Amino acid sequence: MKKIAILNGPNLDRLGKREPEIYGHLTLADLEKDLRVEFGSAAEFDFFQSNHEGALIDKVAALADARVDGLVINGGALTHTSVALRDALLGAHLPAVEVHISNIYKREDFRHTSLTAPACLAVVTGLGLEGYHAAVRFLLKR
Repeated sequence: MKKIAILNGPNLDRLGKREPEIYGHLTLADLEKDLRVEFGSAAEFDFFQSNHEGALIDKVAALADARVDGLVINGGALTHTSVALRDALLGAHLPAVEVHISNIYKREDFRHTSLTAPACLAVVTGLGLEGYHAAVRFLLKR
């Protein structure tokens, strides 16, 4: 069984409440339940969410030390601003997939650039919460 970590950054704890016209009505708890139902026999999950950059960086380092098999990360707004998170991902040497619930290319120009994407194997954008499922499928096939 593979160990897959799911990291969510700032404001993703507000899923289901914050801008449902963009992010939908499901919550992180719903996502966790759905991932466990779909992949429970193939993956052991470590779910983590923080609104704090340093906590996410510390978690990436801990996951690297624990040698998880894969990482799905939605860094929220930090995706577009955090060199420190990018450096943590590069230094972790973990197979990672970046996920965006919305299509970042249909949104504000500043969201079109991801600082963290070059530290990841792939990027999934615009599939809603299904993007997490696609990322996990990809990591399980590696």
